[in-house]
Amino acid sequence: MERIQVAEDVSLSRIVHGMWRLSDWGYSKQEVVDFIEKCLELGVTSFDHADIYGNYTVEEQFGQALELKPSLREQIELVTKCGIKLISSNRPEHKIKYYDTSKEHIIQSVEQSLKNFRTDYIDILLIHRPDPMMDPSEVAEAFTQLKREGKVKRFGVSNFARSQIKLLNSYLDEPLVTNQIEISATHLEHFEKGTIEQCQVDRISPMAWSPLGGGSIFTSTDDKVKRVRNVLEKVKEETGAESIDQVLYGWLLTHPSNIIPIVGSGKIERVQSAVSSLEIPLSRQQWFEILEASKGKEVD
Repeated sequence: MERIQVAEDVSLSRIVHGMWRLSDWGYSKQEVVDFIEKCLELGVTSFDHADIYGNYTVEEQFGQALELKPSLREQIELVTKCGIKLISSNRPEHKIKYYDTSKEHIIQSVEQSLKNFRTDYIDILLIHRPDPMMDPSEVAEAFTQLKREGKVKRFGVSNFARSQIKLLNSYLDEPLVTNQIEISATHLEHFEKGTIEQCQVDRISPMAWSPLGGGSIFTSTDDKVKRVRNVLEKVKEETGAESIDQVLYGWLLTHPSNIIPIVGSGKIERVQSAVSSLEIPLSRQQWFEILEASKGKEVD
């Protein structure tokens, strides 16, 4: 499978697997190992996490699987996030949900993630959400220390606007390597606000969470979604795709900004379908047909 070189020392598989719902899948440790190995067979080597996933349990569950087969660690890339503090029985000191991008919290979060994953390094660390209290100099200090200590290879952000990326980048010795944002044929916000263009300016590949629009594309009765679904069905027939989700992934993969979709299913056949979308060619006209259906009008 094609790979995306996000930095000199880190590349990601063209499709990333998101582990957000791992705790809901009911997998044993061995079943997680088996799932990872099946992803690797498909060429999916990159796994997306966050400290808060599964009420602060997913990282450790994944790490327990790696502990069963330590050789897997060198075959995969671990992406994780920090910065959100949730109200949780696993974090009783949190009285409200809030953001914390202080140097102390970033370093503590990484130390905990390393412990959870049973590893000594993270490939990419992301700041999970923009923090209105963010001191970019503190974030830069945390990143510098973690890089120097070999605990994190590269850094990025998630859900950041153009101005927020420029602000943080202005304080860093090494530029951010990605911005993980919601992108799909039914969610055009980051096309419209210039976030994706900013990624192109910075020569970074955006990671797309919820690339299937949260699954609503298959069931929603909303007029916009129905319009898009009808066009996806048309393009599916034209391209020989097996399902409209392959067309949705293909729509993202066709864009020149090298969007990296994150698949979030615990069913390996859904991962296989996403990988197969790499072989679905969309013409420029088909791409715009899908865009037009989402907007509800032709382009200006």
